[in-house]
Amino acid sequence: VIPKSLDFIRDATPLPGWMNGMCSYSIWWLLIQRDWYYYQGDLAYLKEQKDYLTGLLHLLISKVDEDGVEKLDGGGRFLDWPSSENPVAIDAGLQALMLQAMKAGNELCKVLGEDALAAECEAVGNRMTKAASKVIKPFLKSGVAPDAPGSKQAASLLALAGLMKPEEADRRYLVVNGGHGFSTFYGYYMLRAMAAAGNYQGAIDVIRQFWGAMLDLGATTFWEDFNLDWLPGASRIDELVPVGKKDIHGDYGAYCYKGFRHSLCHGWASGPTSWLSEYVLGVQVVEPGCRVVRITPHLGDLEWVEGTFPTPYGVITIRHEKGADGKVRSRIDAPSEVKVVR
Repeated sequence: VIPKSLDFIRDATPLPGWMNGMCSYSIWWLLIQRDWYYYQGDLAYLKEQKDYLTGLLHLLISKVDEDGVEKLDGGGRFLDWPSSENPVAIDAGLQALMLQAMKAGNELCKVLGEDALAAECEAVGNRMTKAASKVIKPFLKSGVAPDAPGSKQAASLLALAGLMKPEEADRRYLVVNGGHGFSTFYGYYMLRAMAAAGNYQGAIDVIRQFWGAMLDLGATTFWEDFNLDWLPGASRIDELVPVGKKDIHGDYGAYCYKGFRHSLCHGWASGPTSWLSEYVLGVQVVEPGCRVVRITPHLGDLEWVEGTFPTPYGVITIRHEKGADGKVRSRIDAPSEVKVVR
């Protein structure tokens, strides 16, 4: 379903159009192509994307000025809905997102034999890194509360792009007031930035607080939007609303998802499922097609974890247990074609 979806939005969005009218959505398409290639190692599929992918990279490069600052236009300047009223966060986030696009473009163009474009992506990325302070300083000095909508989104992207030390992003923004200021879509990138800072336990705690609150209210799928401020007096979603209780579905929501327009089954809110596999179960893909994976578990306060990880060669089965001495002992069963490093 993933390649069909990627192909559908590609074919529905001839260049120089932006996917869904949003420049960031086109960037996400590029980043997903990079991730999909690493998970699947499907060079034939990647080659099918060559014309559109290289055309998109030329378009993105044309939106970077001589000083290395992104000037994305012609589409909504958008990270996610909760951050949409924080322009300084959007500016910082898009600079970081564009830098990630240049890094992904460099990697994919090398695979596709587009060496000149790969070098151009690298040069533009270097220019954007040097110019980062022009968008980061206004964000840092904006005076917006560190847990306000947009702050944690921008801080996480800056950390993941290497434009802010993850430890600084975590300390100044991500851990402030726990799950307040988290969002369903960008929560995944906030969790990844916390992991980059080594704060695995803090990320586990936020998953319990933010996504766990949805589960406590009867959710079996995660929601398009959620805010911890909705909790007082809220009823469960799997029962008729009792007198005196708030309808957490019908009474809340904003922007394009007010009231019952608000989806309670939204794939982009499911980031913890990936995060738990990547950081608690500890699976990181090292080479395309999962030919090499690194398994480094971070259990935090968990006593054990077990799970599976799909690869093109079959499933890796993993169990980690924490002994009385605090050391983690692992049992890993992987297909013979997959090299596991620790």
